[in-house]
Amino acid sequence: MSHLSDVKVLFSRLCSLKTSAPTLRYGVRKFSQGDKPLLKGSVTPLPPLSEPMPNLPPVVYTTTKSEDTVTEVTTLSNGLRVASEKKFGQFCTAGVVIDSGPRYEVAYPNGICHFLEKLSFGATHKFPTRDVMLRELERHGGICDCQGSRDTTVYATSADSRGLEAVTQVLAEVTLRPQLSAEEIEAARQAVAFELETLAMRPEQETILMDMIHSAAYKENTLGLPKICPKENVNIIDRGIILNFLKNHYTPERMVVAAVGVDHEPFVEYVQKYFVDMKPTWHSQDDDAFIPKTDKSIAQYTGGIEQEECEIPLYPGSDLPELAHVVIGIESCSHGDPDFVATCVLNMMMGGGGSFSAGGPGKGMYTRLYTNVLNRYHWMFNATAYNHAYGDTGLFCVHSASPPNRIYDTALVIARELANMAGKVGETELRRAKTQLQSMLLMNLEARPVVFEDVGRQVLATGKRKPPSYFISEIEKVTADDIVRVARRMLGKRAAVAARGKLSHLPAFDEIRSNMALGKSDTPQGRRLNLFRA
Repeated sequence: MSHLSDVKVLFSRLCSLKTSAPTLRYGVRKFSQGDKPLLKGSVTPLPPLSEPMPNLPPVVYTTTKSEDTVTEVTTLSNGLRVASEKKFGQFCTAGVVIDSGPRYEVAYPNGICHFLEKLSFGATHKFPTRDVMLRELERHGGICDCQGSRDTTVYATSADSRGLEAVTQVLAEVTLRPQLSAEEIEAARQAVAFELETLAMRPEQETILMDMIHSAAYKENTLGLPKICPKENVNIIDRGIILNFLKNHYTPERMVVAAVGVDHEPFVEYVQKYFVDMKPTWHSQDDDAFIPKTDKSIAQYTGGIEQEECEIPLYPGSDLPELAHVVIGIESCSHGDPDFVATCVLNMMMGGGGSFSAGGPGKGMYTRLYTNVLNRYHWMFNATAYNHAYGDTGLFCVHSASPPNRIYDTALVIARELANMAGKVGETELRRAKTQLQSMLLMNLEARPVVFEDVGRQVLATGKRKPPSYFISEIEKVTADDIVRVARRMLGKRAAVAARGKLSHLPAFDEIRSNMALGKSDTPQGRRLNLFRA
């Protein structure tokens, strides 16, 4: 009976709602301007969006101050440089940029810098474990990272700017006072070994190929030394070797402590307190007379070929066939060379990417490696141009991939496209390349970590930072004649070639060179391709 009574109550309530429904009024919209009648065809008494709102105060826009974009640089008593730049926002990015990398490992077992990346932000004298140090960063919403290139190592953190002192202390600890315990060294050893195994199982080949093309271009010297730790050195590198490398290369004159989004004066005080007043792990009483031993040799470009016959892993769940990879490179210029900007514009003109890319001009679909290569040869799966610039040289190269039975034609197509760089430059493609490079530069500099790295690298290389407006102006000055001159300068050097995969059809090194040579007509010489060969 109770159930039946509940149903009756519910039914009576529904009926009462139904009978009261007509009394609800779905209101007429009322506006603050009174009961003025609406104009015919209008739904609101407010003015249209094409007209300004009446009775509003004038808009006051923010303006940038010139000092907000000025990079301040201070050199401390021991030669350590401190650079900073103001930037609006609650967070800051700070870090240490060091003139240290695989190119300086000529007197050491190759792979030390690979180990140092795995050992970064570990236990230090102040922080007994990695977790303690990370908790200190997390108190200020901080994150950290360490990345190395062939000639530079960067330790960086991003955190709330109110925690700048704590962040500076963490940076000083991880760069100058790491513990490097036996457990940490062994963990880094296992991480490096695992990474080497992973690289061998991945279809992506860029990391391995970049090591190979540098090895071919700078045979057994400076930039030709491997960035990836060789397998035979994984069990050789120990704490003593690493400390010896740090003592000679992590010295004040080779370091820049940089920050973006901070005030310069307090930042300098923190750097003085934690980087100068407190000594590094490897400091001893005899260090006052210590002279660091570092490799000061200039990179010697040799050219040549590096190849590895192997089976490239397939992409899981993909229809892509097995691929063979070839990279063809030539020496370009350093980042301090007057032709550096023109070389960057040429790199944008070449462009390229994967054959499966989608999009319009913003994805580079109108660059030469798309229009002249990927759109014409269906068996080309990748053609991408790179320009690596260093303090004393540079390397311009194109990475391509195709099925192994097409690697012969692939190598010759890329060689001839490189030779065609010295040909006619269209006005439209030059304008597009310059605009794309300018927009890429400015869009990248919207990110605070990118500004930090730009500040640190420029101050490390030149002692100051050139503003973005300088590079925008220099890009605008590049002419078609500059592109042709730079291309002919590069093509006068011996080629460097790196290849990996099933290489039975790879052309001989001399044949690749002959297809890059310019004749009297400034066109590449060599046999004609058969586009329809199976």
